Amino acid sequence: MAKKSGNAFDFGLFKRLVGYTNPYRFTFYFVGLAAVLLSIFAVARPYLLQQAIDTGFVPKNENLILEYVVLMLVVLFLEVIFQFLFIYFANWLGQEVIRDIRVKLFDHMMLFKKQYYDQSAVGRLVTRAVSDIETIASIFSEGLFMIFSDLLKMIVILGFMTYKSWQLTLIVLAILPLILYATRVFQKKMKTAFEEVRTQVSNLNSFVQERITGMKIVQLFTREETEYTNFRSINEKHKKGWVKTVWYNSIFFPIAEMSSSVTIGLIVWFGGLRAAEGDVITLGVVIAFIELSQMLFRPLRQIADKFNTLQMGMVAASRVFAILDTDARVENKGTIQLKNISGAIDFDEVRFSYLEGEEVLKGVSFSVNSGDTVAIVGATGAGKSTIINLLNRFYEIDSGTILIDDKDINTIDLKSLRSHIAVVLQDVFLFADTILNNITLNNPDITEQQVTEAAKEIKIHDFIMSLPDGYHYNVKERGAMLSSGQRQLISFLRAYVTNPEILVLDEATSSIDSHSEQLIQDATDKITEGRTSMVIAHRLATIKNADKIIVMDRGLIVEQGTHTELLEIDNGYYKNLYDVQFSTVTE
Repeated sequence: MAKKSGNAFDFGLFKRLVGYTNPYRFTFYFVGLAAVLLSIFAVARPYLLQQAIDTGFVPKNENLILEYVVLMLVVLFLEVIFQFLFIYFANWLGQEVIRDIRVKLFDHMMLFKKQYYDQSAVGRLVTRAVSDIETIASIFSEGLFMIFSDLLKMIVILGFMTYKSWQLTLIVLAILPLILYATRVFQKKMKTAFEEVRTQVSNLNSFVQERITGMKIVQLFTREETEYTNFRSINEKHKKGWVKTVWYNSIFFPIAEMSSSVTIGLIVWFGGLRAAEGDVITLGVVIAFIELSQMLFRPLRQIADKFNTLQMGMVAASRVFAILDTDARVENKGTIQLKNISGAIDFDEVRFSYLEGEEVLKGVSFSVNSGDTVAIVGATGAGKSTIINLLNRFYEIDSGTILIDDKDINTIDLKSLRSHIAVVLQDVFLFADTILNNITLNNPDITEQQVTEAAKEIKIHDFIMSLPDGYHYNVKERGAMLSSGQRQLISFLRAYVTNPEILVLDEATSSIDSHSEQLIQDATDKITEGRTSMVIAHRLATIKNADKIIVMDRGLIVEQGTHTELLEIDNGYYKNLYDVQFSTVTE
């Protein structure tokens, strides 16, 4: 990864990045060859101009002049063709590389533990996966090959100049150290500046995304002015980061331009005098040197500019690789493929903590028989949802064992494990897509007919058909076009069509509207029928009908039993909970 220091370049990071061009070696080498040819063409034009002046214009040989003009046109034509191929394939290579990196990054992030996303700003991750990766493309399209081409041109030009006149070459070289020193300083300053710019871009993206997503809260609590002030502050930091890069540019480029002008003046003064005295330095050589010196200094100025682009790409690459190097994936060492399981679940002395030293589950043990419905109740923070997260291996337990059909879930292939468990969450997430695609999640094995039949079985087909376009109704972002109860019904159907052996309802019936209440209850009865179900619920009917109720408090199971058994415990936790929260609920 790139170090956040003033170091001008990180070759380890660069080598890693170039490694992504291996599948496109032919294109990579072709672009390099095009750069070599362009450097040769760049020297050929001044040489032909010098020959035209010295052997054509001075002796007034019209035929020779015509020949050199034609040759210059041919060289110019070839230069244009290879310039086109160079630019096109350099950009093509860049796009191929970032496509591969973006796919690899997304695939890597898909396997992260839920804990990683709990601790990471979504806006920052979006910046890494979108704009940062796009910036990496410029390393190939505007940075790496352009710099290589320019450096090659400079070497060829210096060699040709030395061959033609070492005296005039020394004049040019006398000014060159100033340009090189300024370029070196410029590179270091720009790297630091661009690191700051990328940081501020991430902060800006995170802030904007969170505020737009939570705009309802901002407006409900009249936080518009406060958030506006905060945004101005973040935006000001972003502006200052960019202004710093403009400041460095405004210093460097005038120095480069002044050095170039001084060089031309010295060449004209010294070379002109020698040409007038009939020295080996001819008029053609002087004119060629004027053009060659410009061609020598222009790449220097462009290299500095391209190095800016390269630095931005390298900074972006270091941030992307930081995520790729993050080891936050759930270890999938399981080899067992579950098939037709009965759905028996056992928790044995399970301990878990989100933060080290702060246990959420403190040695939890319970069993769920195949086909039973178990309700888990308790106050907020008791550890109810944590049990669900651990069953799906969204987090890794600290100690203990979780078994499904007497098999440790760590020995089961992760995809196989989750394919047998369906979860209906309280906070239903729907994609900006059709109802059908939100139910099937684009699984080609689930047909529209299967979805329709399943909807009829849980009695929500009529509700879906009442919407415009029915199953092809677009629910927009996060299901904004549906009520919370309607979204909940969609999530029930999404779980039901997968025909899971184990069903989890995580407070799935706690936030529904009155119109959807009966539909939700009917759907619950249907989808829990004949399968192992774990229900975290507040509704009396669901809890009363459960085969077992597990009562949790502060990470411990304090009571277990049926509804009737628990109510018989004098001053029991569940009885008190029932009296306070449930006794007023009409069944």
